[in-house]
Amino acid sequence: MFDIDKWQEILATIKKNKMRTFLTGFSVAWGIFMLMILLGSGNGLSNGVSENFTRDAINAMWLWSGKTSIPYQGMKEGREIKLTNSDYDLIKDIEGIDKASGSYYIRGNMFSYGNEYGSYTAVTCHPDLKDVESIDIVEGRFVNEIDIKQARKSVVLGKDIYDALFKGENAIGEYVRINNIPFKVVGICKEGGGTRHRNAYLPVTTGQKVFNGSNRLHNFAVTVNAQSIEESQAIETAVREAVAKKYKFDSKDESALGSYNKLEDVLQTMRIFQAIKIFIWIIGIGTLIAGVVGVSNIMLIVVKERTKEIGIRKAIGASPSSVIGLILLESVLITTIAGYIGLVLGTGLMEGLNFIVEQQYAASAATNGGNGETIFRNPTVDLNVAIMATALLVVAGTIAGYIPAKRAASIKPIEALRDE
Repeated sequence: MFDIDKWQEILATIKKNKMRTFLTGFSVAWGIFMLMILLGSGNGLSNGVSENFTRDAINAMWLWSGKTSIPYQGMKEGREIKLTNSDYDLIKDIEGIDKASGSYYIRGNMFSYGNEYGSYTAVTCHPDLKDVESIDIVEGRFVNEIDIKQARKSVVLGKDIYDALFKGENAIGEYVRINNIPFKVVGICKEGGGTRHRNAYLPVTTGQKVFNGSNRLHNFAVTVNAQSIEESQAIETAVREAVAKKYKFDSKDESALGSYNKLEDVLQTMRIFQAIKIFIWIIGIGTLIAGVVGVSNIMLIVVKERTKEIGIRKAIGASPSSVIGLILLESVLITTIAGYIGLVLGTGLMEGLNFIVEQQYAASAATNGGNGETIFRNPTVDLNVAIMATALLVVAGTIAGYIPAKRAASIKPIEALRDE
């Protein structure tokens, strides 16, 4: 019966001071609401950037030849480095290299089929390029080893090229002309790194033979077996040193052999987002603490206003623990209810935003051959994080009420009865 009386008294106090209670609760609700918004937005940006990175193999590396810019062993700068098929064999056998593909650059690239024609990009490659650039086969197959060995005039068309030339009709087994030379269509694909599919893939040996490339290669695309930036950089250094030794140039000369290490960019970007998440937590918790401090200040005012009442309670036998419990319960009640409202509104807003983002992503994917454009994906808050935030709120409410409760319990009855 005493507990019911206590709750009735707390509710009566809250009802008596509606505006004060509302403003107190609003500060707490706003704190947890902003924490959910910040966490959800941070997750959305992180997920969007991660998805864009993983469209290609995240452990991919690209290398291309150029001209030396540093004198080396008595030889002047400005020497052109010409990579060949033997360099493909050299690179793919280096420890740490998983997949490898060489490419010979073809100029022009005019495609035609029947009365349809257009200018697209012809990429000569080895079969491993499919894994390096996460190419998705829609129909047929990709370039294979038999194509390479026999220098077959095979071509895998990007989805945009297929749509433009064949208008939805069957393409497998048909012949398209590339720079007026017929190639047999063996597959249709979507590129992993974007929303446009305007590349066509040919066997590198065929490109060299048909377009007067001899054994020339212009660049390499590889994947590496590395879990850290240090491991990836070590493999890159090994590749550069092997090629530099063969062609006699400084291995640090990036003009002679340019490179781009995607894993390094991915890991560095993810570290930045981890720092951003920590920063978001600091801001969110700071906002939450500001609300909880507001609760504590309001409870101090409540204690001041009820000094005489507390004195009467203690005079008729109320224990310090019962006084502390009364103030604590009121503090926890306001904090928990207001925090829960902020939590629900914050997570609800993020779920609604997620629904809109997914609808836009699906529409973008439908019009871009399956790859949606996004820098913001799944901006929601994990359930465990929401539960942890709620638990943190209850603890904060208890702490916020303890100081004024302790002060109330220390009031001497005779002093309280004299208070005006």
